[in-house]
Amino acid sequence: MDLSAIDDFKILEQAVRQCDNCHLRKGCRGVVFGEGNPEARIVFCGEGPGGEEDRLGRPFVGPAGQLLDKMLAACGFERFKHVYILNTIKCRPPGNRTPTEQERAACRPNLDAQLRLIRPVIMVLLGACALQELVSSSGRITRDRGRWVQKDGVHIMPTYHPAALLRNPSLKRDAWEDLKQVVARYRQLVDKDHYSPHC
Repeated sequence: MDLSAIDDFKILEQAVRQCDNCHLRKGCRGVVFGEGNPEARIVFCGEGPGGEEDRLGRPFVGPAGQLLDKMLAACGFERFKHVYILNTIKCRPPGNRTPTEQERAACRPNLDAQLRLIRPVIMVLLGACALQELVSSSGRITRDRGRWVQKDGVHIMPTYHPAALLRNPSLKRDAWEDLKQVVARYRQLVDKDHYSPHC
């Protein structure tokens, strides 16, 4: 299906939920489209749904998602008010493995259609998979995190995936510094007058 002609977010969601562009759809419960405010100016993009996300049909609701919600709250963001949360792919890979380049390519039209309608000013890329998909295939999160990239007018900040912070809590300090930059840029570009960050 050609998604480029769809200009209504709810219709896009219905279309993406019918996607069977790759074999992942046959091995999961369903498509995890995304969640949040589609009019938000900031997008958080992760890798792909895990087991809990697949079960509930919502992104970032497992342990990593609970940590992400705490991170958002610490910055004064609310999931359904200030941000939109999505993943590079919409279906859970078997065993929560990293999606292949072919799987990401098959799902890329879905991601591009979402971003076209949301029109984010800022994107936070959570982990290497999102970095490699949306910035550079040679991206390395340990090297590139914390550095702004501008692409097609969007301000992009790569940082660690919350799952990595759970595995290695020593990374939380760096991730927090990255998010403080995000808050400052958000206040500069999006909400100069009304936003009072907690960071």
